[in-house]
Amino acid sequence: MKKSFVNSVGVLVYVTIVASIMNNGDRLFGKTDTIYTGIAVLMLFTLSALVVGGLVLGKPVMLYLDGKKKEAVSLLMATAGWLAIFTVVFFIIMAVINLT
Repeated sequence: MKKSFVNSVGVLVYVTIVASIMNNGDRLFGKTDTIYTGIAVLMLFTLSALVVGGLVLGKPVMLYLDGKKKEAVSLLMATAGWLAIFTVVFFIIMAVINLT
């Protein structure tokens, strides 16, 4: 299903952006931890749950509520499959980089 691949790529792009921001946090926001750091992290966590939840669950829930239960489950499983493939590929890349 093309939609599952597109949703998975959306999650991948979003996670890459968030990881880049977190990896460069000291440079972007300074090294001092304040109450704002905790607020920012929790807000980012909440936003991430919303964005990823919408990308992964949004369309399947709409299909399910429209009575297209088989299609909803297929889309959800296909999206999960693509996410699993992306995850395994990244672990392999990390392992190869670590070996060299």
